[in-house]
Amino acid sequence: MEITNVVIIAIIAYVLGSITKIFIEDIPNKFIPIQNVVIGVIAGLVCYFTKIETNLMQSLVLCLVATMGAGGIADLINIKNK
Repeated sequence: MEITNVVIIAIIAYVLGSITKIFIEDIPNKFIPIQNVVIGVIAGLVCYFTKIETNLMQSLVLCLVATMGAGGIADLINIKNK
């Protein structure tokens, strides 16, 4: 089950991130956490309604933690490269 959650989060994050980059080219860094929260909520709802997770709260928390963690790792990589 955990692998399926990760795959769903990755696909949704990729699709929404691509859409964001296409329509909004310069997003200020202060709005990226809000984008990650929206992606996490959408991924959590998808996981719940596709019956991958049976508990809505657990699905939302799992997906929110995953997206916020991914955003933090991306920030660390960007800081290291600068």
